[in-house]
Amino acid sequence: MEHRFETHVVWDGSTAGGYRAYSRNHRAVAPPSAQELSLSSARAFHGDASQINPEQLLVMAASSCQLLSFLALATRVGLDVRGYSDDALGTMPHSAGPMSVAQIVLRPHIVLAPGTDPSVVAALVEQAHAECFIANSLRTSITVEPTVTVLSR
Repeated sequence: MEHRFETHVVWDGSTAGGYRAYSRNHRAVAPPSAQELSLSSARAFHGDASQINPEQLLVMAASSCQLLSFLALATRVGLDVRGYSDDALGTMPHSAGPMSVAQIVLRPHIVLAPGTDPSVVAALVEQAHAECFIANSLRTSITVEPTVTVLSR
C-alpha cells in the first residue's frame, strides 16, 4: 500500500530583471482543499518577510507530526492531554556548499488533566519522535525538549 500526498505550486512573473529583481512570492494548494497558502522565500534570500517560507513549512511539518504522533500515543495509553503547544526552531547555517536546515528543535509544552501522572510523558515523547513520519523522512537533526504541566483541580 502506498500513501500519496499531492501539492500544487504556482508562480507568475518574470526573471528577466536578474536574480535580485524577480518576485519570490508564490502560491501552494494541497488537493482536494481549495485553501491556498501564500509563500515566499526567506527575507535573507530576497523574499517577502510577511509570507511563510519553505524552511518554516519544514519546521512546521516536523512540529505538527510530533504533535499528532504524541496525541495518538497518549490516547492509546489513556493519558488525558488538555493542551499542546510547540515553539519550534529550525537553523540553517550559511555555508559555501549546499545549504540545508541543519537542526530542528521542538519545544512542546504539554498540559495534562488534573491528577494525571506526568511520568509517562517523556517515554511517549520519545516514542512519538521515533514514529513521526516527517522526522523519519529527514536527515536533519531533530531534538525534542518537552515541558509538562499538570492542571490543578
